Amino acid sequence: MTIDVHSLAPPLAERLPKTERELRVELAAAYRLVALHGMDDTIYTHITARLPGPAHHFLINPYGLGFDEVTASSLVKIDLDGRKVEDSPWPVNPPGFVIHSAVHAARPDVTCVVHTHTQAGMAVAATERGLLPISQFALEFHDRLAYHDYEGIATDLSERERLVRDLGRHPAMILRNHGLLTVGRTVAEAFYFMFYLEQSCRVQVAAQSTGDKLRLVGPNLAEHTARQFDIGAGKGERMWQAMLRKLDRVDPSYRD
Repeated sequence: MTIDVHSLAPPLAERLPKTERELRVELAAAYRLVALHGMDDTIYTHITARLPGPAHHFLINPYGLGFDEVTASSLVKIDLDGRKVEDSPWPVNPPGFVIHSAVHAARPDVTCVVHTHTQAGMAVAATERGLLPISQFALEFHDRLAYHDYEGIATDLSERERLVRDLGRHPAMILRNHGLLTVGRTVAEAFYFMFYLEQSCRVQVAAQSTGDKLRLVGPNLAEHTARQFDIGAGKGERMWQAMLRKLDRVDPSYRD
């Protein structure tokens, strides 16, 4: 069988730098998709995207809009301190950007940061053992998932150093007693990791609710499976395109 080597390369959307307009559309889509899949927390939590260029500017949701209301044009441009750098009728939530600013400052490879407060995510974050290797979803995160201990509402700037230390080079982190966080080189990648981290937590909560003894996958097989997930470039890109098509059918106003 002949393999087309071009099919193994990252999709063109993965390789070309994004314009601000493209990032705005993608980030607005991420907000809508998080809401569509029941991962939002009314007006709270954030998804941020780093804009290209040396200015260290970012896009964040207008504080007060539900995730299902966010549009490309309503996103607010801010600096690394969470201050608006362009006029916008909407306020921002600077304390909510503390976690995001820490990651963006420490991880230049990261374009997008997703943070959620879901029921399943917070339930797993409240357990001593955290995410368990009991599903194929969870095995993708074997030895690729960080943990950060709870320090109260994330308004203390000194917490940023400990947060980025705990995250390290991982693509995902459980904030104990708090929620979930994922990062990505693209919006698509960050959303992919959040979608499946959330699915992992939902499966775990459902399995634990049965009261039966959980069947854990051993570390060798877990690592083998995680490596299988690592194969391939453009993590989540194909899924992302399918999600965008679905979103366009449901409500394309996120592009406005």
